[in-house]
Amino acid sequence: MTADVPDTGLLAPGWTGSPAAAATGDTAYLQALLDAEAALTRAQASLGLAPAEAATAVTAAAGVGTGAIDGSSLAERARGGGNPVIPLVADLTKAVGAEYGPYVHRGATSQDIMDTATMLVAARALDLVLADLGRTEAALARLAAEHRDTAMPGRTLTQHAVPTTFGWKAAGWRSLVLDARDRLAVVRASLPAQLGGAAGTLAAFTVFGATDSHALSAAYARELGLCEPELPWHALRTPIADLAGALAFSAGALGKVAVDVLTLARTEIAEVAEGSGGGSSAMPHKANPVRSTLIAAAARRAPQLAATLYGSLAAEDERPAGAWHAEWEPLRDLLRLVGGAARDAVELTRGLRVNADTMRRHLDLTHGLIVSERLAAELAPVLGRARAKELLTRAAERVHAEGRSLGELLTEEPELKDLDLADLTDPTRYTGSAGALTDRALERR
Repeated sequence: MTADVPDTGLLAPGWTGSPAAAATGDTAYLQALLDAEAALTRAQASLGLAPAEAATAVTAAAGVGTGAIDGSSLAERARGGGNPVIPLVADLTKAVGAEYGPYVHRGATSQDIMDTATMLVAARALDLVLADLGRTEAALARLAAEHRDTAMPGRTLTQHAVPTTFGWKAAGWRSLVLDARDRLAVVRASLPAQLGGAAGTLAAFTVFGATDSHALSAAYARELGLCEPELPWHALRTPIADLAGALAFSAGALGKVAVDVLTLARTEIAEVAEGSGGGSSAMPHKANPVRSTLIAAAARRAPQLAATLYGSLAAEDERPAGAWHAEWEPLRDLLRLVGGAARDAVELTRGLRVNADTMRRHLDLTHGLIVSERLAAELAPVLGRARAKELLTRAAERVHAEGRSLGELLTEEPELKDLDLADLTDPTRYTGSAGALTDRALERR
């Protein structure tokens, strides 16, 4: 039986147990390697370059569940050649048997199989991530519509600025999630197979009878459900870089949602709360925003992992030493982190509790100063710009000194007796185009 190298995810609660964790584990990766090998034989058979019986035999042997390949042994022996494909080919050839074993891996190089398997793993993981992003954007759309006109303090540089709405905030979160979805969908649709042979010229395949390298690459890609590459990309790492960028962006997009929730869920703010907070080992009263915490952690790790993958663009020669090897672990980590974050984002957004009454109460924390921008604009035509600024500056100083509301102080100004100060100082009446912007954002599909 195949056994994974022991790694229970003890230090990775952000992705442990997620669908993406299973899709990127050693067993899944081993199956992708075997799928790549079997597809190569089938592609050659489809073009008359190998017997159909060989394709059948290799495909039958290329299953993790067959017990023909021991993952733990493979991992140990991978050190000898620097990658797991070399011992894998030996084991698979033995499993296929003497008659059709020579058709295993015929014409290919280790990087063909490793890169192709990586694309298969990425494709399978991205399908899961995209599904979770779809569920997350749907939950955010519901929140945005439900709270289209729920007024709350808008905060800039940590301080109350002007009023906004929670609906607009949720619509903004959704827009980022859709941006992530769109980027990942483009990458998912373009993931290519890899087939170049020893130095990217497909030379060995011609020895075995291939006269049309395009036809062989196309057949291989079809067998795998991947895109046909324009060229072999052993040292042209665009697919990896594109994948890294889309994953890092997605982690950051979900991270924006998470850090906003972390801020708004603070005890002294309490404008939102996670549906089911986590506990504490020491404090029985705690209900920590764990989903947001784990998503935020993923967002902080992702850029550095992507940077490593971008670094592998500088790949020397026709096949580099070290550049593609450096990609394997950070790419898997990125897929796991984003997969776990996407899973947690579904739970976070579906269960998020919005405390509208608290938001309304917080609009009064500055005693009316949150609408000073509106008053400055409204009073300038009445009093003149300089006088309006002078009056409001003095009133603001009195608000801080006396603890009275701005509206109350302004009613004492004879110059303003004809104005509807109750309306002008009502923060819920100064949310600008937040409602219309929310509506526009929700039109996006």
